Amino acid sequence: MPPITAESQREGLIAALVAYTVWGFFPLMFLQLEGVDPVLIVAHRIVWSLIVVGAILLVRNRLAEVSQALRDPQVLWRLGASTTFVAVNWLTYVWAVVNDRVLETSFGYFLNPLVNVLLGMVLLGERQNRWQWVAIAIAAVAMVLQTIGLNGFPWLAVVIAVTFALYGYMRKSVNVSSAPGLFVETLLLMPLSVGYIIYTIVVDGIGPHGTAHGWFWLIFTGPATSLTLLLFAFGVQRLRLTTIGIIQYIAPSIQFMLAVTLLGETLNEMRLLSFALIWVSLVIFTVDSIRRARASVVAPQT
Repeated sequence: MPPITAESQREGLIAALVAYTVWGFFPLMFLQLEGVDPVLIVAHRIVWSLIVVGAILLVRNRLAEVSQALRDPQVLWRLGASTTFVAVNWLTYVWAVVNDRVLETSFGYFLNPLVNVLLGMVLLGERQNRWQWVAIAIAAVAMVLQTIGLNGFPWLAVVIAVTFALYGYMRKSVNVSSAPGLFVETLLLMPLSVGYIIYTIVVDGIGPHGTAHGWFWLIFTGPATSLTLLLFAFGVQRLRLTTIGIIQYIAPSIQFMLAVTLLGETLNEMRLLSFALIWVSLVIFTVDSIRRARASVVAPQT
């Protein structure tokens, strides 16, 4: 990990801000492929991400890290699990976007930090303080209101939040750098992805592969995905987690604004109230995280 200096923190902040801003506008990219099978979009996203990351690793002479990861059964098992979670997350997200349900994806990513807290309780035995429980309780009420507003359980939001949290948990538990790890994850999915692309061409015809527009956007999903993830990793290495915790709300906030303005999705009173409550919950959670982080810095000096 690079030394944390004022300059590196500034660079990390810029990288993280760019990453989360680009993620916020991802719906506009996938809407360019409206009508295309979401599984096919994700398959191309995997193939072209592998090519982009592979090229980066080749230029930087880091392919040996990939070989090392592939030879370690424990690392490979954990990366296999993270691969499963990120594949489900990507597929759910793309399906939601192309089916005009961006508001649910936004709600899911707002839920993500609180799901991380719950995972810490369940998987790591972490204990929460009073304010964290208040934040979780408010988020639970927001979930109920979202269910009422949708006339059904917001399963898309929950799947997105849970799979992304589990992906983050598995990636943090394996000792592999971001780029080699992403390469292995996409490599594991490559056979299925290529197989599905060939299958759709044989069964359904060339479809989006028959136009320059289709090819451009299918290919573009690769660098958009991989380069943004690498920017995010660059930022995380240089910033405090509390800073990342605040910045991460940029992406779902942009998605929310896109959904209710440009994309014309319906936001009834119940759903609006659920978003208001989740924002209150996140404010409580974030303020408490900042307070505890400051206390941990001051404590050793007393």
